[in-house]
Formats: sequence, structure tokens, C-alpha cells
Amino acid sequence: MAGLLLSTAGLAGAQTLLLTTEESPPYNLRDGAEVGGSSTDKLREVMKRARQAYRIELMPWKRAYELALEQPHTCVYSTTRTSEREGLFKWIGPIAFNEWVLFGRSDGAIRLGTLEDARPYLIGAYIGDAREDYLKSRGFRVEAVPSDAQNPRKLAMGRIDLWVSGRYDGPVLIAEAGLTGSVKALLSFQRTELYLACNRALPDALVAELGRHVAALWREGLAAAIDARYERAAMPR
Repeated sequence: MAGLLLSTAGLAGAQTLLLTTEESPPYNLRDGAEVGGSSTDKLREVMKRARQAYRIELMPWKRAYELALEQPHTCVYSTTRTSEREGLFKWIGPIAFNEWVLFGRSDGAIRLGTLEDARPYLIGAYIGDAREDYLKSRGFRVEAVPSDAQNPRKLAMGRIDLWVSGRYDGPVLIAEAGLTGSVKALLSFQRTELYLACNRALPDALVAELGRHVAALWREGLAAAIDARYERAAMPR
């Protein structure tokens, strides 16, 4: 899959930075012929301030992640920073925050007080996601699919007992599936930070410069304003 190509910005002749990502609203999403989302908007502003040439490609997460691992001058977002991934990338951010949430059917009998209460159940996730890795490494039963958008319907149909997603992206996917009111959050169990994760060959000076601009977005309140705009847009009407 070639992905969705985005515009280039920055100085003429500058080496272009490839930013790979998946469709995961509200952070990264298709917006007509382009890629939008809260993380995307922040990174566009960062690249503009740094006068860094870039392009964005939207593709399945596994491909996006592997390109950043293997290809110089390539970064992937919005990437959960975990201890298992720490040494694999150079990290810029955080650019966003999320909470990991277990969702269940609104008419179901499952009640969760802690994550351990979910151990008897089959949990839906998606391939290559940090939440899949986290639960599998702790011995939970996980059934992963190529796209997280498949999981709300699987849950509603009873093909999985629970679904792990995010506080912000989960409700968006539920609404897009037409299942608002049929699927609900049962347990929030982990707060995470999302980063721009860059190939280890990316020069340290560029990593530091981009990091300074990300920090400035938070300090100025622009990052929070972007988040608030997308949260309002995602609210049911």
C-alpha cells in the first residue's frame, strides 16, 4: 500500500524528513486529500518553525512503524513510548497523551475494578499496537486485527469480550461504527505519552531542534488548543 502522500514544507534543498503514520483519530486521520488530526497539526507547526522539509505518508501501522525502524531520516507518529521500544528510536515529544481503556458492551454483565479482573476474557486489539504488546506480555488473551476500527463491531457482535483502545480514539471509532450507546468504557488502566519516534540515524542536532519546538507548542498553549479543538469536534451531537 503506497499510502497517502502529503505536502513538503521547508527550505529548498533540505533533506526531506519522512513522517509515517496510521489512521487513528483524533491524532492522525484522513482529511480529504490530506492527513489531519491533532498530532499532525502540531507536527506541521513544528516543521514550519524548524524550516524542515517533510512529507507525510498514511499507511497501516505495522508498515509505518517498520519504515521508521529501518529507513534513515524517517519518523513514525503518534507512537507510544514504552520501555520495550526505548532504545529503538530517538524520541521527540511528547506530542500527545492518551489513556488506555477497556471497553465492553453496554448491555453486558462484565464489571471491571482492576486490570486483573479482565484476565478471564478475550480482548480485542490491533496488530503492532503497544496495548496489544502490553497485554500479551502479561499473559492476557488478546485477539488482534489489522485495524482498530474493526474492533467496536466485533465487540458488539460478541466475537470478543472486551476491546482495548484509547480514551480519545476509542469513542471516535465507536461513533464512526454507529455504536454510540452500545459500547461503553469499563476501565481506564494506563496513562501514556505519544511521541514522534525517529530512526536512530537521525542527527542529534535535528532531534534537539524539533524537540525544542514541540516544547514551545506546549509552553505557548497552542498544543492544548489544538487538542481541545479536536475533542470538541469528536463529541456526539
